[in-house]
Amino acid sequence: MTVNLEVADGVGTIRLDRPPMNALDIATQDRLRELAEEATRRDDVRAVVIWGGEKVFAAGADIKEMQVMDHAAMVVRSKALQDSFTAVARIPKPVVAAITGYALGGGCELALCADIRIAADNAKLGQPEILLGLIPGAGGTQRLARLVGPSKAKDLIFTGRPVKADEALTLGLVDRVVPAAEVYEQAHAWAARLAAGPALALRAAKESVDAGLETDIDTGLTIERNWFAGLFATEDRETGMRSFVEEGPGKAKFR
Repeated sequence: MTVNLEVADGVGTIRLDRPPMNALDIATQDRLRELAEEATRRDDVRAVVIWGGEKVFAAGADIKEMQVMDHAAMVVRSKALQDSFTAVARIPKPVVAAITGYALGGGCELALCADIRIAADNAKLGQPEILLGLIPGAGGTQRLARLVGPSKAKDLIFTGRPVKADEALTLGLVDRVVPAAEVYEQAHAWAARLAAGPALALRAAKESVDAGLETDIDTGLTIERNWFAGLFATEDRETGMRSFVEEGPGKAKFR
């Protein structure tokens, strides 16, 4: 398999495994969607790490595969391509991308689907599709602009230039830069910490932020209010408040 899901201690690692560069061909895209949907369904997966291995995250789409596709073929395929990445973005659990080496084109777009991005100090990210006479087609024009702002997104998309980890951190494209040998360890630690948290509250927080960004402030506040009130019906809310009153903050053990 070109993508695998391994689960341990509440953390599901979606591991890209298509050497040497983890090129995202059609089979890999479809498998990615299947595993994102599986991670969404499984109760034993409470947080997710997306990982390409020690050397490379994903260097983009399979250009040789795309080269033979005409307009009609891509009209059909482009929706499935976007659906694969959207399935990752809509995992209703905390998701962290652990980025080593190249995250270009579709690889960068995949990283954009995570809630946070931890990058190796040797990482390079970018959207080089313009150099092929194309634009990003797996969410790059939308998610990148929402993350770093339209002006910075246009610079990266118009020029196709890759950025090193330190510039990516300055732009807000990644959230943390660490030594390459520590990327997966730190990403897994972040996920494991949240895997022990209140699952429904984390889902509510993620959906409130993500849905709120797509609408006006009043609608966003309504989304927040409905989730906030709804959580008062959960066992986790009872556990958290009881622990706070009896033991102080930060000591609740959620099931």
